[in-house]
Amino acid sequence: MEQEIPKIFEEAQDFMPINGTDYIEMYVSNSKQAAHFYQTAFGFQPLAYAGLSTGRKDSESYVLVQGKIRLMLTSPLSKGTEIGRHIDDHGDGVKTIALWVENATYAYHEAVKRGAKSFFEPTEESDNEGRIVKSGIYTYGETTHVFMERKDYNGTFLPAFQKWESPYQPAEIGLNYIDHMVGNVALGEMNQWVEFYKKVMGFAQIVSFDDKDISTEYTALMSKVVSNGNGRIKFPINEPAVGKRRSQIEEYLDFYGTGGVQHIAVATDNIIETVSQLRQRGVDFLHVPDNYYDVVLDRVGEIDEDLQPLKDLNILIDRDDEGYLLQIFTKPVGPRPTVFFEIIQRKGAQSFGKGNFQALFEAIEREQALRGTL
Repeated sequence: MEQEIPKIFEEAQDFMPINGTDYIEMYVSNSKQAAHFYQTAFGFQPLAYAGLSTGRKDSESYVLVQGKIRLMLTSPLSKGTEIGRHIDDHGDGVKTIALWVENATYAYHEAVKRGAKSFFEPTEESDNEGRIVKSGIYTYGETTHVFMERKDYNGTFLPAFQKWESPYQPAEIGLNYIDHMVGNVALGEMNQWVEFYKKVMGFAQIVSFDDKDISTEYTALMSKVVSNGNGRIKFPINEPAVGKRRSQIEEYLDFYGTGGVQHIAVATDNIIETVSQLRQRGVDFLHVPDNYYDVVLDRVGEIDEDLQPLKDLNILIDRDDEGYLLQIFTKPVGPRPTVFFEIIQRKGAQSFGKGNFQALFEAIEREQALRGTL
């Protein structure tokens, strides 16, 4: 039986349409070491490789997989490359959010006709396993969307990649799919990019938060969430709001240099087990005070889980009209205070943890204070 689409997504035109996230590509300074980190810490499995041994001369990419998540890690192989320049400017970060579409040529021409800036025109690639068609457009900062059409392809990942065989395969930790990806943009640009997604890609705005919802004594931000019609692609877009000190969004923009992807939210069916594994493997998380849990059940009501394991792991809880959710946020995964991950388990809720914003913002500010960047 086909799952009913929640009403909050009904306004989206979904003209492409987008079936889901195909892969995420991060430009990183050392793809081999980054791949080892995501295998060891996050339980990703080796999938595909492209580099010198496959005939690629300018860059190297490792592709990892867990559930429906495919993560590509790409590094330059020589100086003076565009990838190297991107890393110099931004540090390790998300370059491409690839979207799985039925027709990459149609998606590209429609997006460009509606105002998108071209990244590259429709291109066909093939090998013995079939053919793919891809095309690309720019979004905020230097972030890009690549439209991937792979209905005629049966290979491991993409042409020019070979299967990555590795004896090192730490166990998966229960990550299923990308729930949403959050973009940070400069003050005054949030509405511009919301309109971009509505006009260019047929998305609908489903949620809005302002500085009354997300603020502390010192800093604040504003956020709007856009989604495609089936709800599989959700992009919250943040901008800073005026505050007494530098907000987390301003800190991100200072260190990243432009707008970009702030965090990747990945879904699990058992957040207690997933986060327990992540902590055992050395992943660091933001900390909220224990007194958060003194009143949280008064706010969210009855939940299926015992509260103590959630408190022990510092997992946050929130509820909306559809149900509740459990969520937790890692600290930045690189040296710059930019990209991090969210682990989320939805028990019916379609929202993004509005009730946790205060505790989360205060936790981020404590980390900023330790870094001397508040």
